[in-house]
Amino acid sequence: MPTVLRHRTYRRLLTAQVVALAGTGLATVALSLLAHDLAGADATAVLGTALALKMTAYVGIAPVISALAHRVPRRALLVSMDLIRAAAALTLPFVTQVGQIYALILLLQAASAAFTPTFQATLPDVLPDERDYTRALSLSRLAHDLENVLSPALAAALLTWFTYDWLFAGTALGFLASGALVLSVLLPGAEPAERTGGLYARASFGTRLFLATPRLRALLALDLVVAAGGAMVLVNTVVLVRDFLGRSAADVPLALGAYGAGSMIVALLVPRALDRIGERSLMLPAAFVQTAVLALLPLGLRRGGASWSWPALPAAWLILGAATSAVLTPAGRLLRRSGRPADLPALFAARFSLTHACWLITYPLAGWTAARAGLPASATVLTAVALGGTVAAVRLWPRTDTDEREDDDAEPAPVHQPPPDGDRRHTHPAPFGSPPPPGVTPRPPSGRNGA
Repeated sequence: MPTVLRHRTYRRLLTAQVVALAGTGLATVALSLLAHDLAGADATAVLGTALALKMTAYVGIAPVISALAHRVPRRALLVSMDLIRAAAALTLPFVTQVGQIYALILLLQAASAAFTPTFQATLPDVLPDERDYTRALSLSRLAHDLENVLSPALAAALLTWFTYDWLFAGTALGFLASGALVLSVLLPGAEPAERTGGLYARASFGTRLFLATPRLRALLALDLVVAAGGAMVLVNTVVLVRDFLGRSAADVPLALGAYGAGSMIVALLVPRALDRIGERSLMLPAAFVQTAVLALLPLGLRRGGASWSWPALPAAWLILGAATSAVLTPAGRLLRRSGRPADLPALFAARFSLTHACWLITYPLAGWTAARAGLPASATVLTAVALGGTVAAVRLWPRTDTDEREDDDAEPAPVHQPPPDGDRRHTHPAPFGSPPPPGVTPRPPSGRNGA
């Protein structure tokens, strides 16, 4: 870890990520309490809808930004999006209606949909060495976990002295600090992508490339598992703690903090684990663990608010967070291995969009099911979703993982020179709209069955 932190540009980018995510963590707590004030017991439905709007912005905007991002310098794009997010956060304390929450969340998350994939695609260019990049992924995972550990702890402390409205001011400060840090460094320009066609073709390129790769299709199934567990935590915790267990508002961030603590612990261990067992052997068992924890929740919830329920809830969230980190931390390595440098912005944007499509399913499913059928029913439905994702990932990820891309329905690629020894990246598909070579019938490479 210390080696990668000696890199000045990466160090400042990591700090920018930390302060922005810490502010976002404050907003998560504040938004839960604001929804509870405005909607009472229907807060789960409000949060589920608000988070579904967030996912809608992520799914629809990220690929379009990827197709247009080459026209704007990376630094200018990142700083502009931070300014928009800060303005939206400063406005949230003044809302008086649920509809206003939805509008501001949509604006804030549209800016995040432009910021995050661009930021993620920058890191492989800043850190070309794979070992450094792996450790950077671990540190980035830790930065995300600050949203679930230090931010809730800070929120709990602030709520002792201030109302939750002030937490939104902390969110804005985080985004402004992030923008200032990004502005203080020079970022490498993106390698020009050799893609032709209209906006739709360029925007869909990353998704087609993503879905043509077996290991990335399995990654998408694992993202669905993570989304099921995360939706249970992020949507239903406030009602679990406040209404089901009858505890104070200060216990909400403590429960959320347990989820982040589990994720942080595992993120620190992931680089060493990957050196020994590889991504598949780490990520698939983690999905089974997450599914098992979700499966136990309905049993505990149906027993009512027993004396052991409060200690059991943070413990369950701790395990869910650990399993989540084991799935998410190595994902960047899979993406980097699956595309040429020019393809990485499109791949990261596609993964960002597809991942949040999973959350778009699970967020409203968690909130609306809990509001209408109860928390045990919500946990049961999310367990079924996680189990389906886990089984699909096992079937989709070949046991002997190759570094080739399986073009099931994409255009045939032109013949390229074989990559040099040790280059694990697959070949690049033909530009969209390019006709297949005369007389060539595409067929999958030999030696793979996709199972």
